[in-house]
Amino acid sequence: MVEGVFRPGLEWRALSVVICAGLALLLPWRRTRPLLVVAVTFGVCGVAPLLVGGPFPNQDVLVYMVLLPFALFRWGSGREAVVGAAIMFGKVGIDTALGFLGLGDALAGVGVLFSAMALGAAVRYRSRARGRELDQVKLVERARLARDLHDTVAHHVSAMAIRAQAGIATAATNPDAAVDALRIIDAEAALALDEMRGMVRILRADGPADLSPGPRVADLARLEPPVEVTITGDVDGLPSPVSAGIYRLAQEAVTNAQRHARHATRVVVRVAADDHEVRLSVCDDGDPTGRPGGSAGYGLVGMTERAELLGGTCEAGPAPGRGWTVTAVLPRVAP
Repeated sequence: MVEGVFRPGLEWRALSVVICAGLALLLPWRRTRPLLVVAVTFGVCGVAPLLVGGPFPNQDVLVYMVLLPFALFRWGSGREAVVGAAIMFGKVGIDTALGFLGLGDALAGVGVLFSAMALGAAVRYRSRARGRELDQVKLVERARLARDLHDTVAHHVSAMAIRAQAGIATAATNPDAAVDALRIIDAEAALALDEMRGMVRILRADGPADLSPGPRVADLARLEPPVEVTITGDVDGLPSPVSAGIYRLAQEAVTNAQRHARHATRVVVRVAADDHEVRLSVCDDGDPTGRPGGSAGYGLVGMTERAELLGGTCEAGPAPGRGWTVTAVLPRVAP
């Protein structure tokens, strides 16, 4: 509108402003309806010259139309891209045939359209490749979590089987011992059922599983390289998925510190548990420069995925002053 008011020598000034401003209002839909926006915009700009008998509208602000071929190839389907490209190149061809565009201008227009389309296709490909990489990281983390849960449940079932065999063997001579075995089996079954509910939403790759329990919070002191571990609160009664999740999150954070923390002299792991949640903090005193953070680090993606599957959160970033901190909060009872 500013160009239409102040630009000297602009033909059909009012109509040009109406067309340019009206077509600009379609830009918010270029991602959700790319073909429709391309068809309307290039259609109007193709019909307008026929009505006035010359190139029209010719305001410089129409450069925003370069966004449309990019958006078409970035967010449109393959069929929409083909149809939209035909519309855009067809518009250039018609203007050239009617003499509204010279050959040089037509070739330049084709070059601009092709460049915008190629850029949109490249961004689309890169975005999909990135999405596949992130999905793969999430699937690997889901498989690890599912395996932890499976191994823990298998441990409970193994314990139940052993107690059942002992109860059968002593039932005839010591009925009280058989009753005690049944109580233990009942408790183990309740734990196993609780943890199996957490497996329902998680995919697991086929593979053998041993009958030993998975790592828990109490095993943090065995992390390599050696780290300073501080545990406060009741962690012995944590459900196995939560306890194993805290261990795996700490393990990944320590591994990242070992790989990326320059000039680090210590890594501190703190676990604090209360009646409602468990908080994990892993801090190092290394140089944060060059450390992966946000969406750039696949390790953080896997840690975030594990925490979310357990109903919690996980964040990482530079610590005040110096170092790097990973903080995770998990509910005491996993969903």
